[in-house]
Amino acid sequence: MSTSQSHAPHDPGAKEALARAGEVDPDAGHTLHLPGTREIRFGTASWTDPTITRGAVFYPPGVDSAEERLRYYASRFSLVEVDATYYALPARRTAELWNDRTPADFTFNVKAHALMTGQPTEVRRLPRELREALPEELAAKERIYGKDLPPELYDEVWVGFRDALEPLRSSGKLGAVLLQYPRWFHPGHDNRVAIRDARDRLGDLPCAVEFRNASWFSERNAEHTLDFLRREDLPFVMVDEPQGFASSVPPIVAVTSPRLAMVRFHGRRGSNWEKPGVPVVERFRYLYDRGELKEWAPRIAGVAEEVQGTHVIMNNCYSNYGTTNALEIASMIREVYGNSGP
Repeated sequence: MSTSQSHAPHDPGAKEALARAGEVDPDAGHTLHLPGTREIRFGTASWTDPTITRGAVFYPPGVDSAEERLRYYASRFSLVEVDATYYALPARRTAELWNDRTPADFTFNVKAHALMTGQPTEVRRLPRELREALPEELAAKERIYGKDLPPELYDEVWVGFRDALEPLRSSGKLGAVLLQYPRWFHPGHDNRVAIRDARDRLGDLPCAVEFRNASWFSERNAEHTLDFLRREDLPFVMVDEPQGFASSVPPIVAVTSPRLAMVRFHGRRGSNWEKPGVPVVERFRYLYDRGELKEWAPRIAGVAEEVQGTHVIMNNCYSNYGTTNALEIASMIREVYGNSGP
């Protein structure tokens, strides 16, 4: 990284982010309990990205194994989002380990696999049983979509996903399955049916819906979209992300289910948002400044008054940018409530 890049306001490097994190109460990321049974949880969308496990940018020296890292992360935050399940279907044993390595009060949100939200997956990443059951013409492809699969195999994707998450569901640690739909997923009857179908296939697993197409929130469609989610009791995922693109969902604040509200922060690095060939981590390489986060603190506090659970997730998971911003916004929201501790 060049000197000019390293000193950019929103990409100052791990050292500056670490210094900012040091100015915040280290316990700020714990669950904020509100009157009644309401609560706000804070976390990031990764705890294992190579940019955060390399060097002492978040994990202390000696915290090197997968078990040690998750245990340490869960001592700092009450929530994490699992994004790896988008690329590869999860294994039940992995969920059992996550369950065993985290406190009873910890929560996992889990991203739906690509095949479950109309996106392609690499055939080589499918479980062996599914690969071996593929028709010859599909097995020979590099990538496939859920619509390409025979119905019984598509059903198996959902059954396997649900079974793998059972250890988290049964222990009460599963927050929600994140149904994140792609840029080419436009508003319309068929796609609303697809969302309902996903919800029904997940059964008793809670879920939330995030859009990546701005047309769902055009002047014509915005209220229809939110009304649809309310009728279906589906939590709407509020986002902070670069604006001005076909995929840019505006930072709308809306509650569509009394059970859960979710806010995901993707950073505002517009130069890489839709740039082809950019590594995923570079798309979200953005450290929010305090002013940008402060805009959201009262909005999130207001949302939390309407729902049982509120999840605040930093997806700007380059190095320690996400963990620093998660601590900062947690501290700001606590200040709204006059609560500086967990």
